[in-house]
Amino acid sequence: MPLAACPQNAALNSCLRWLVSLGCFVCLSGVALAERPLLNIHDGIDLSTLQSQAVELSIVSTSGQAAIRMESTPNQDWPGITLRLGKQSRDLSPFDYLAVDVRNTSDREVAFAMRVDSVDGEQRTDTKTEQQTLAPGELQTVRLSLDRKLPKHLEGRLIGMRSNPAGLSDKDGLAVDSIEQIILFVFNQPYVQAVEISNLRATGSYEAGVWFDSNRDPFPMIDRFGQFMHADWPGKTHSQAELSEAVERERIDLAAHPKPGQWDEFGGYAAGPQLATSQRFRVEKYQDRWWLVDPAGHLFWSHGIDCVNSSNATTPISDREFYFAELPPADSPLAIFYGEANWAPHGYYLDRGRYKVFNFTGANLVRKYGENWRTVVNQHCHARLRSWGMNTIANWSEASVYQMKQTPYTLTSTTGGRPIEGSSGYWGRFPDPFDAGFSEATQRQMAHLRDDANTTWCVGVFVDNELAWGDETSLAVAALQSPSDQPAKLAFVDDLKKKYDGIQLLNSKWGTEYKSWDAVLSEQTAPDADRARDDLRAFYTRLADEYFRVCRDAVKAISPDTLYLGCRFAWANDRAVRSAAKYCDVIAFNRYEYSVADYKLPDGIDKPAIIGEYHFGALDRGLFHTGLKPTDNQRARASAYRDYVTGALKNSIWVGAHWFQYGDQAATGRGDGENYQIGFVDVCDTPYQETIEAARQIGRTMYALRLEP
Repeated sequence: MPLAACPQNAALNSCLRWLVSLGCFVCLSGVALAERPLLNIHDGIDLSTLQSQAVELSIVSTSGQAAIRMESTPNQDWPGITLRLGKQSRDLSPFDYLAVDVRNTSDREVAFAMRVDSVDGEQRTDTKTEQQTLAPGELQTVRLSLDRKLPKHLEGRLIGMRSNPAGLSDKDGLAVDSIEQIILFVFNQPYVQAVEISNLRATGSYEAGVWFDSNRDPFPMIDRFGQFMHADWPGKTHSQAELSEAVERERIDLAAHPKPGQWDEFGGYAAGPQLATSQRFRVEKYQDRWWLVDPAGHLFWSHGIDCVNSSNATTPISDREFYFAELPPADSPLAIFYGEANWAPHGYYLDRGRYKVFNFTGANLVRKYGENWRTVVNQHCHARLRSWGMNTIANWSEASVYQMKQTPYTLTSTTGGRPIEGSSGYWGRFPDPFDAGFSEATQRQMAHLRDDANTTWCVGVFVDNELAWGDETSLAVAALQSPSDQPAKLAFVDDLKKKYDGIQLLNSKWGTEYKSWDAVLSEQTAPDADRARDDLRAFYTRLADEYFRVCRDAVKAISPDTLYLGCRFAWANDRAVRSAAKYCDVIAFNRYEYSVADYKLPDGIDKPAIIGEYHFGALDRGLFHTGLKPTDNQRARASAYRDYVTGALKNSIWVGAHWFQYGDQAATGRGDGENYQIGFVDVCDTPYQETIEAARQIGRTMYALRLEP
């Protein structure tokens, strides 16, 4: 119990509240509080003492709890409040993370962020920011992990991981004993945003373990099964015997939990209405809700999982062989799971060429199921999914699994050709749909999927993933910032020539000084965004239309009746979504949020949508990163899963949701460093029973729930 809550210390409580109201933190007798409030919000607080920018502040009370209402000023940068901490209140080293409760009281989605700045002994400033998108009316806790700076004796040794043991960071760590300020803000928007902020606190007891002891070497830290060696947890595998015992234990569990009785062979709702049968999955609106319809003519909601494969925990070993206690000898049967890779869009292995990898998942499957492991595992995947209440093998799954045609599946293809040179994005530059190579590459990639797309078991095809769509002018600006021979730039200038009868008319509109149309092509500086906005928006739409048209045509060319599921938007704007709606049968979004219950498409669009990725994770099972949406533990993770899918089922636009991913990533990370606890099974193929029970509950009830009035 926090001391401030102790009823036997009334005088102390009063003192603590007074100190907290001044922004002070309290620690008595060297004992850290389990949870430390950082801002005492009450009716009498003087809001003028808070440093604010582009916001109006007021105190509100909800269910007896006071909160600060923060209402932003439109079209202003960084609307928010800053809490500067005094010298005696900056040490947050006893805690794991910061948390704040936030409710969106706007009628639009709001992206809320918490930023923390620290200043170390050498006066270097380090910053970390976390953000959460909230639907209208939604209440969420925004958490920021207090990642530590590496101790000197570990510098250069913890590499290749998105998050390291004990919250250590070789690049993004904070001086947690000297936190200077906390900033709570929303982003610049042309409309008012309003949130209610409460219960800002430091919480979670930090345990350093062996990591800050310079007299102890914490390596190796990964055992022969690919698990963290310096901790134990429920479900951890300690021996070969435990792997064998798990096989029988799960056999009994699967037998006790067959697929939901109301499902047909595809996982559609056999107990529901009988619609027309067909040779392919299709979309249809039924009782004002969008649905997939399976070939048997039954309503189908795609409850699926990505990356059903045997390589989820493949990890680089180059430059860090000392991490691993017992990698197999080069002449052992498990040596087949060594390999090489060069995929590294981010992190330590970026631009380092080829590196060695080891697939712990595959090795453990051999240990668990024996020489015939692949045949056993492939069949086991289908049995698991049915038992877990899931009916779709989703993106990036192994062909040898979905080609068994026992569970519906989605396929994924890619585009190609020349990128827009002036563009940028998290996963790379945007493809140029006006380049002849774009259409050729897209058709060529789709041709490889001809047989798998032309079956009754194929739900549909995604093309590309998480492209950088930017704002509603970004791709047009990127085209102008590209070389003169960029096909998108040539197309844009052709449009401008048709609209403006002479270069002077364009200059008058844009405030530019181009000497000729050739000068527009040779110039690589962006025009004034406000003056050129109409033309930039118009070309953005034309480019987006061309992208989706070519992709749609490539899918339909090899399988005319197969659903085109779109590009899996991770970052989108209304203009891009409107173009997708013109050409996609279903619009795909990767929605890493806690809820999608209130998600809406842009006004006027009536189309089905599908969630290509989402997940939740926790740090109580030996991994170092929760993934993109953290939860406190496995029970909370299961609850978050249940709430998310329930919300999707109640939203009329969603026709499915696909969890990312089947198995945990390696504790030591994949090529880009991701090392998330996001699997339905761990590195040893042990199911996370809490999450599986939540999925089973969804599977049993999802059709009745979606059909509720």
